[in-house]
Order: sequence, then C-alpha cells, then structure tokens
Amino acid sequence: MPASFITFEGLDGSGKSTHLRLAAEWMMARGLEVQCTHEPGGTPLGDGIRGLFLDPNWEQVEPQVEALLVFASRRQHLAEVIEPALAAGTHVLCDRFTDSSLAYQGAGRGLTRDWLAALDQLATDGRQPDVTLLFDLPAEAAQQRGQSLARRQQEGGLDRFDIESLTFYRRVRDGFLGLAKASPERFRIIDSSQDIDTTWSQVAQVLDEILGDNKP
Repeated sequence: MPASFITFEGLDGSGKSTHLRLAAEWMMARGLEVQCTHEPGGTPLGDGIRGLFLDPNWEQVEPQVEALLVFASRRQHLAEVIEPALAAGTHVLCDRFTDSSLAYQGAGRGLTRDWLAALDQLATDGRQPDVTLLFDLPAEAAQQRGQSLARRQQEGGLDRFDIESLTFYRRVRDGFLGLAKASPERFRIIDSSQDIDTTWSQVAQVLDEILGDNKP
C-alpha cells in the first residue's frame, strides 16, 4: 500500500494535535510505519522559524512576511522530512500544511488566494495531502480552549495567534470551511466540539476508510 500524506487542520484549540497523536498510536498498533510532524517547523531550521513566527513580542508582523516565513519553513520541511518519508513508504501525519496558510494568512490576514497560490507553487511544487482532516468547532469554543490555563501551562504561554480576536478566529474558521467545500474529495470534516472519545470515533472511521478496516 502506498504511503499516505495525511494532514490535520483546524483552529488552535480544535483538538487536531491531540488526535494526530492518537491516530499515530492507532496506526502503529496495526504495524504501519508512521512519521509525525508539524508546521511551522518539523526540522531544526523550521523550528527556528517557528519561534519567530509565533513569538508574541513581534506584535505587528506584515502579513506577507508572515506567509514568507511559514512557506520557507514548509519548503525545508518537505525536502528534509516529508518527501523522504513518503518515498521510503512511511505514512506522514502532519499538524498543519498549506491549508493553514490559506486560512490564516488568506482568510484571516487578507492576503489574496492568487498570491498565496503562487508562493505555494514555488515552495511545494503543488504538493497536496492525500487526505485532510479538518477539526471544526465554533470559533468561540476554539478561542476558549486555546486561551485556557491548561493550554498556557502546556505551551509555556500564549503565542501571537492565541491572543487574536474572536473576529479573526471566525474568519479563519470560515476560510477552512471554504477550502473543505472546494475540495470535498480531499477533506473530511471532523466535528470536534464534543468530547475526545466522540471526536476520536470520527477520526477512526476516516482512518478505516483510508487504510482499511482491520482494527488493531
């Protein structure tokens, strides 16, 4: 079976990172080779860029600079991690990819789709995930989770996106849903407004669809 490139997308606080870890455990229990990674970052250079990208000390980052930073990280990530893993037959589970740029820097910051598409072509040669799981919940709930005490303790404080306005969260959510509507063959929308077990059952169903229905 060819290796799959599966991305986990959604607002900060949507549960995508938690369920990526659960998905990796589920797949490895079936004897599958899995590479878990994330964006921005995923490489030493990318993680350095991630620090700049999320640092709340940079209050006013020009949207195009923000996009250039994340696509630079993405290019290195593809070359160093994602493409080699796929070529070796390892499934790649990635926390965010280009869809996040289209939602956050596009719908959220107002950069045009054409500008971002041109940048994506340069950085990724048009590489797309095989399947994208979009963890969707109301913007209000995502913001509340993202700014929770538990999140602050886990992450060591709030980053530039955690402190964004509810209006921004709503624009980004609308951006993600628009992408899913435009590419229904790739996206699977996961209702992550409920508890972890209920959300996971939806994820497991998608994994069964992608990888077969042999449970561990």
